Amino acid sequence: MRRYYIDNLRWMVIILLIPYHAAQAWNTWGEPNYIFFEGNRLISSIIVFFSPYIMPLLFLLAGMSTKFALDRRTPGQYVTERVKRLLIPLAFGTLVFMPVMTYIGDKHNCKYDGSFIGHYKVFFTKFTDFTGADGGFSFGQFWFLLYLFVISLAALGIITLQRKLIKKADFTAPLWLIILLGLPLPFLTELLSIGGKSLAEFLYIFLLGYYVFSNDAAIEKVKRARFIFLAIGLTACVINVYLFLWSGKSYPVLNTATSFVTRWFMILALIGTGKAYIDRSSKASSYFTRISFAFFSLHFIILVALQYLMSFVTSNTALLYVVPVALSYAMTFAFSEVFLRIRPLSFLLGVKQKKTL
Repeated sequence: MRRYYIDNLRWMVIILLIPYHAAQAWNTWGEPNYIFFEGNRLISSIIVFFSPYIMPLLFLLAGMSTKFALDRRTPGQYVTERVKRLLIPLAFGTLVFMPVMTYIGDKHNCKYDGSFIGHYKVFFTKFTDFTGADGGFSFGQFWFLLYLFVISLAALGIITLQRKLIKKADFTAPLWLIILLGLPLPFLTELLSIGGKSLAEFLYIFLLGYYVFSNDAAIEKVKRARFIFLAIGLTACVINVYLFLWSGKSYPVLNTATSFVTRWFMILALIGTGKAYIDRSSKASSYFTRISFAFFSLHFIILVALQYLMSFVTSNTALLYVVPVALSYAMTFAFSEVFLRIRPLSFLLGVKQKKTL
């Protein structure tokens, strides 16, 4: 039976990326971005509130999905599907979308005055911090597809070896063990880390999704404790935002602790809440599930272009944030529909074609 809450949690996180990415133009900690206006603690709070857990949650959901995929596919079929769903849109997004975004970043941040075509040379020859904010090479949001592809192959090797050594590995973890499984996260975050994104940490979370959270009995235990997890997660999250942005002082150790408590308990809370309330399909959820992968690939380039254009119209912070976010939703949904209806474009985004125009 299909676990609809997995699909629903995935598209909900992806839909959230527009206001999340829009807020990066106001971050207060000096992180490079394609568009940067000025530091704003209120808008930056959006990033700090969500950043500890939204991407780890996607890797956990991917691990859960892999368990069900490998129950009905051979390893070879799984790899082929990963190439179509991840490697092809990664290459397409990096080679087609990212030069546009880094061109805008170079013009906005570094006053680049050359042509758009001429900037392709900059993109493919300038290697700095890989953010793309200075016009240099970047994977942008497609880092997620790169990581997920590498992690999927690494996990497949681990799973294949485990199946040879241990024929039956089904295990229902008790609730206390599920809670304790979050303890290794702070120790993994610096391992195989590129730009603050740890392959080791995300692989661990992916494997937890495969081995622990794909078990329905374990999920039922998490569901029953969802309100406790949510209370702990939200409390830690609010404290983390306050300490990092509003306290006026630096608390690195305490911030690290609250960040990882937020990460694990919010993941548990969202998994349990998802199982309890959104483990069903509807016309709306089916639509968002179908369109979510195209939405992920298209949303950021549209948002960055709109923020850049709006910067010539107004300097009002509220308008600079709200208008591009609202227009990005409308335009991303519209363009996603177009891409899903054109066979070559749907193939390049790694999604199933809806209908040929």
